[in-house]
Order: sequence, then structure tokens, then C-alpha cells
Amino acid sequence: MKSPWRLSLLLFVVFFLLLAAGCTGRVTTREVSPDEKVIYDEGYHFSDKKTIVADMVKSLLTKYPLDRATDRPVLIVYGIANRTSEHISTSAITDDIRQALLASGRVRFVNETQRENIQHETSYQYGGNVAAETRIARARQVGARYMLSGTLRSMEKDQPRQFRFKKKTLMYYSLNLELTDIQTGLIEWADSAEVIREASKPFIGW
Repeated sequence: MKSPWRLSLLLFVVFFLLLAAGCTGRVTTREVSPDEKVIYDEGYHFSDKKTIVADMVKSLLTKYPLDRATDRPVLIVYGIANRTSEHISTSAITDDIRQALLASGRVRFVNETQRENIQHETSYQYGGNVAAETRIARARQVGARYMLSGTLRSMEKDQPRQFRFKKKTLMYYSLNLELTDIQTGLIEWADSAEVIREASKPFIGW
């Protein structure tokens, strides 16, 4: 049987070796292409955003009512509610959708996030410091015809209990969007994009 001091010495040596290994570890980096899918686990990843945004934009532009519009209808984004248990920036999703739709040249957007700043700038221009001939005309803003809104949901399903060396988890994400005619209150378009991913994790290891 080992004496206590020998056991302490052994633990000290092991701790020192682990500490030395940690201190000599170096962080490595590499450039990742925006088109490359990098998946670490079953959770939501930035590449998922690109996929669901592409699906939603294609659906919007190829289905009624936008597929028949000839006058570049004006839209306003009222956000995507995050109904998942994760901190996911849904504003990044709406930003990408807005950018892709604008790039298509088929629609226009009201800048609802800058309304207060627009009002502030308008008031300043009419405050006496701006030449009359350079002031913007009031009451010329364009009202939105359609409102874009949606919900992001997730559901997690673990593998039933049984003897195994790995744990499997199934994650389901669903982005549901709808386009509402503001004048009539009718939902004129609705669609969803889904991401389903299974992850297998060993019980031992890191």
C-alpha cells in the first residue's frame, strides 16, 4: 500500500503535467467561407440562417401575391418572435430576408427602425437652420401595403433510456413567416422552413 506522501506526490505530478499541457496548448484559427457548413452539435448554427432565409425568400418571390406584383409593393417588417429556448438573433434573420428581397428589385421596405430619427431630422430641417429650398417635403412618406412577421420554434427530443455508450438528441427548428395585407388584414402568404438535426455524443470524452 502506498504511503500518503507518495500518493500526494503522485497527484502533484499528475496535476503539474496537466497544467503544463494546458499552458503549452495553442489556439489555432482558420478562415471559414460563408458558404461552408460548420456544425458542432445539434443546436442552431449560422449556416442554418442562410438556408432558411434562402428558402423563405424564394417562396415569397415565387408565390402569390408578390409573384404577380408589378408595382414593387412596400413591405414593413414586424419581426420574428423567438419561441426557442436558445438566444437566437431573429433580427439577423429578418435583416437577411430584407436584404435579399431588396436585391431582387421586386419590393421596397419602410424603415420602421429609423422612424424616430426621421422625425427628429424632419423637425430639425424645419427648425430654422436649414434653407427652405433644401428641406424635404413633409407628408410624402410611403405607407406599407404588407406586413412581414413570423415565429421561430424549436423542439428537442432525447433518445429513450437504454444501455448505450452514446446519447442521441434530435433537434427540430421551424421558421414560420406570413405576409399580411395591412388594408384587409388578410394573410396573403405563409410558409415555413425547417431544420432537423440529430447529434450523437459519447458519455465519456471531451
